[in-house]
Amino acid sequence: MCYLNNTDAQIVHLLTLWKKIFFSLGLTAMEKKLAEYKCNTNEAIQLKLVRFPEDLEDENTTFNPEYSHQVFGDDEVAFGYKGLKILLYYIAGNLSTLFRIEYTSKVNEKFDCVEADDVESKIREIIPPGFCTNTDDFVSLLEKEVNFKPFGMLLHTYSVHNEEAGEDITYQIYKADMTCPGFREYHERLQTFLMWFIETASFIDVDDERWNYFLVFEKYNKDGATLFATVGYMTVYNYYVYPDKTRPRVSQMLILPPFQGEGHGAQLLETVHRYYMTSPTVLDITAEDPSENYVKLRDFVLVKLCQDLLCFSPGKLMQGFSQEMVMEAQQKLKINKQHTRRVYEILRLRATDMGDAEQSRSYRLDIKRRLIGPYKKKQRELAKMRRCLRPEELTNQLNQIDLNMQHEQLEESFQQLVSDYRRVLERLAQA
Repeated sequence: MCYLNNTDAQIVHLLTLWKKIFFSLGLTAMEKKLAEYKCNTNEAIQLKLVRFPEDLEDENTTFNPEYSHQVFGDDEVAFGYKGLKILLYYIAGNLSTLFRIEYTSKVNEKFDCVEADDVESKIREIIPPGFCTNTDDFVSLLEKEVNFKPFGMLLHTYSVHNEEAGEDITYQIYKADMTCPGFREYHERLQTFLMWFIETASFIDVDDERWNYFLVFEKYNKDGATLFATVGYMTVYNYYVYPDKTRPRVSQMLILPPFQGEGHGAQLLETVHRYYMTSPTVLDITAEDPSENYVKLRDFVLVKLCQDLLCFSPGKLMQGFSQEMVMEAQQKLKINKQHTRRVYEILRLRATDMGDAEQSRSYRLDIKRRLIGPYKKKQRELAKMRRCLRPEELTNQLNQIDLNMQHEQLEESFQQLVSDYRRVLERLAQA
């Protein structure tokens, strides 16, 4: 039973609307106020590799993460601060760490039911204990950096010309393991960079002896002494293959941002390949869930290694992909069949005159015969459907399989591959 007349009901309705509008305006104002206390953690986190005390105040030595979602959530936001700075400074060689948080303002009790994120606890979860919290202690450790030396066994030395310095800089690659004194603690500090630069990073079980560690260092001079700066590293897990082989699998690879674009990734990957090539127990070398950039890097390194093998001579390349290529690449370079096929396609592109209609057509058909595999699988499934499905169900499935679209997708895939392959060949020509 209703006790309100029409006029009363209208008044109640209007009051309800006004309350909603008022509440909405109030909420928006509060949201605007709170938004001032949200900080993008990719911008707030400031990283440094410190060689000299003056680097601490030099903004040019600062770099930021690419990712922070694994620490601060998918939004990559820290709430509760204005002008937030999360300082993570590392001594360039041994990676002793300075961790400090700075901000201009922080939410307080005036904000009902709102607390600032515990930024310090989140960072402490990923950096090992023993870090500095004040600059004086950090500078004291910096003075002892002259005693730091790379871990493990030296595998390779190379140089890169530095245009800015006008000189060649020397770099060295070492293989280390957990038996090296001090390496476990060093690795704990080093692996923290993974969280900021690899999208799906995780820390490995260092107590598993099947892990190998490969490290890149730069040699530099300071006050007449030779010091070493960490450039990057790679971890490789040695999987068992029945009955008496191993299959090394690259798990993590990172070149730190100040050194990216200088060719260190290629030097590291090639050195690791050459290290395993000498082992009679290694079957082949693979990678765990490789990124697009890693695949491009691997293309370059493997093509560089394979190009001088007789089975990849221009004459044999024009005859097509062969079992000889598979065997020679596997036996001499520890490259598996899938990667060897990709090497073949890149080197055959180099040997092909794409301006010649017949050579171009032959190359295109050779690549598309491989690319068409998934489409042929769909056609086999369709043949089964014709035998099993009712007419109306078959029509439904046929509508989902557009042959013209498949041809377009095949052509797009081919053109993208050729574009990627050309970039590999351009880099190879400059090497």
